[in-house]
Amino acid sequence: MSAAPVVIQRTLAPEDQARADFYAILGRLFAAPPDAELLRLLAQSERLPETDANPVTRSWNQLLDASGVMPADAAAQEYTELFIGVGRSEINLHGSHWLTGFMSEKPLAELRGELARMGLARLGASVTLEDHVAALCETMRIMISGHGERRPATVEAQRNFFQKQLLPWIFDCCSAIEKSSLANYYRRVAELCVVFMTLERDSLAME
Repeated sequence: MSAAPVVIQRTLAPEDQARADFYAILGRLFAAPPDAELLRLLAQSERLPETDANPVTRSWNQLLDASGVMPADAAAQEYTELFIGVGRSEINLHGSHWLTGFMSEKPLAELRGELARMGLARLGASVTLEDHVAALCETMRIMISGHGERRPATVEAQRNFFQKQLLPWIFDCCSAIEKSSLANYYRRVAELCVVFMTLERDSLAME
């Protein structure tokens, strides 16, 4: 008779679970355009009580409203025009571009080294570079919530990664999206990203 495997379940604090969930949503929306099912799920998601003390709630509710009226084909076209383009994208979502003006430069090499030390790497089938905002959001999600047998990273490790890999450029990127004449749905995504990353910056700095 073989013993049943022991499954260790870790319970995150509610605020950390919320952080991980926001990173997951932002990562998914920046990785690819939302399909009809995702738009439906977002539109039907629970609205948050809005308070002046927490602008994330207002931006979240506005994203839900936008998801309820955004056709999937229009979202796909907007994503393509903004982030893929023909020959050159309107808005580049890679950290190396914002830090150096070029793709695949020294910041990407340094990031790969840091991820390797953390035991993380890009999946073989993935074509997304590690310094893409979607990949960085996914890394933060894993650091906060853990994954499989991986334990959550310490707050210090989360803070160091965020301050080094996202903070120097994410606000400039989101500002460019908000100002773009091509942005409609993704203006709401960028607005949510800004207020959430601002909260992350301030909260991690106080830890």
